[in-house]
Amino acid sequence: PSNFVAQVDSLEEEKWYFKALSRKDAERLLLSSGNKVGSFLVRESETSKGAYSLSVRDSDSAHGDIIKHYRIRSLDGGGYYISPRTTFSSLPELIHHYSQKGDGLCQRLTTPCISLVPQRPWAQDEWEIPRESLKLVKKLGSGQFGEVWMGYYKNNIKVAVKTMKEGSMDPDAFLAEANLMKRLQHNKLVRLYAVVTKQPIYIVTEYMANGCLLDYLKTEEGSQLNLPKLIDMSAQVAEGMAYIERMNSIHRDLRAANILVSETLCCKIADFGLARIIENEYLAQEGAKFPIKWTAPEAINFGVFTIKSDVWSFGILLTEIITYGRIPYPGMTNPEVIRNLERGYRMPCPDMCPGELYNIILKCWRNKPEERPTFEYLQSVLEDFYTSTEQQYEAEPQQ
Repeated sequence: PSNFVAQVDSLEEEKWYFKALSRKDAERLLLSSGNKVGSFLVRESETSKGAYSLSVRDSDSAHGDIIKHYRIRSLDGGGYYISPRTTFSSLPELIHHYSQKGDGLCQRLTTPCISLVPQRPWAQDEWEIPRESLKLVKKLGSGQFGEVWMGYYKNNIKVAVKTMKEGSMDPDAFLAEANLMKRLQHNKLVRLYAVVTKQPIYIVTEYMANGCLLDYLKTEEGSQLNLPKLIDMSAQVAEGMAYIERMNSIHRDLRAANILVSETLCCKIADFGLARIIENEYLAQEGAKFPIKWTAPEAINFGVFTIKSDVWSFGILLTEIITYGRIPYPGMTNPEVIRNLERGYRMPCPDMCPGELYNIILKCWRNKPEERPTFEYLQSVLEDFYTSTEQQYEAEPQQ
């Protein structure tokens, strides 16, 4: 086995090997800018343990650029093949062969998928940090509870820093919540790095170059995103929320303003858990802008927040995405929205919204919380919105 271990280790050195990448994220990466037809990667198979999949960018006249997946099968005596008529003793050998000629694949393999430069890992023990270790460089925005800055930690790690207005939260309650938030780690959640616990409280997170989704959808670039990309972004948010659901946590303030967008258009959920600890007195004195239009009726009326009230908010968020950031219930005041919902009114299907998507949205707005779908279900229907009819893998290349 020792030489086998070495072989697996050397795989990690290969530019085309993306170990634990999901099928969906492989498609997102290969379709991102910088890659072209023939770009490819190898990843561990999600469905069969110990097997691999080859993902290749292809193009056809009907669909434009698409990703095809091939199952790489193992031979009992060691070795690999995609088509049983041609077998290889190692994965690099297989890749080399299909880089020379397509040999039945949709494309000859040209260049490995461009890899995301991983952000510098954060030292686990650097949690409560001194304010002096942060340098705030550029103010990105301000809200009712504080400001957000782009900055640097120890002058070399680019971060986002949320500075909280004094009095907006009790430092002890905040630290308790932050310790919970720190436990939630997933690639569709904005990573919480560190905190400054003296007033004014600072929250240090990973930096997301394209800012919040609400603003991004209104930019020139964002307003040109096509429907499949909008649905893909929705699926990413659902994936992050499905993780929060599995962890028995809740968000409480899910909306496009709290989703952040990276330079590769990866969407991540921000500010999970913060809504709970904003001081009530502070809310009252600020005449707080409570996000009524995003809030489920049982949360408005009885203060009951659950993962199912998050599902309601997700339905509203889907309308924000599909309309490129239009305010929900256009032309209605908050009191009108509350009154209308009570008599069974629901926001009508937005102009550019496909009927199938509106049906998903309506499920999120069912009156009884327990009848609303899970985020696990929402993730799967949104990820497969266009592919529910396709096969998972391409057929083996024939002679």
